Amino acid sequence: MKLPVYLYGHPVLRKTSDDLQPDYPELKSLIDDMFETMYASDGVGLAAPQIGKNIRLVVIDADPVGENFPECAGRKFTLINPEIEILDGERISRSEGCLSLPGLSENVSRTEHIRLRWLDADFTPHEEEISGFLARIVQHECDHLEGKLYIDHVSPIRRQLIKSKLNNIIAGRTTCDYPVRYAPKRK
Repeated sequence: MKLPVYLYGHPVLRKTSDDLQPDYPELKSLIDDMFETMYASDGVGLAAPQIGKNIRLVVIDADPVGENFPECAGRKFTLINPEIEILDGERISRSEGCLSLPGLSENVSRTEHIRLRWLDADFTPHEEEISGFLARIVQHECDHLEGKLYIDHVSPIRRQLIKSKLNNIIAGRTTCDYPVRYAPKRK
């Protein structure tokens, strides 16, 4: 089932998410719905806060960008309670977009080499060093679990320059090709 993607300005996107427990109701169905939502929105990753749930759950299918970024080819993850350790390496600035910020993209500087620890959909633990664009995707999605958005990594001047676009998203003056949930109206 396609779920609505919560857009910028919705409070759920700014909350720190709680650890996910194995007894979470209908977890497998939720994971399937998140993948379906991500695919229908042409995304390569989706975090649970983006569908209104403050739990530490991320789905990623980086294969669609595998032609340009070979480290992404064939990489599909379900990340439960992920932990990222930033490893040594230079920071690289690349353009990022987000399903919760439709129509926007900004250059974000991120470390290109991380160690990722996570549980899969069966709660089996994994650990892997990840580099390149795949590391960027993982960091971007895991930021959502901390209540952060990629625009938090851009300069205050850039944020000021896109302020009207952000206000349009908050006000519901943005159109999307996928179901969305706008921020509640302020009183």
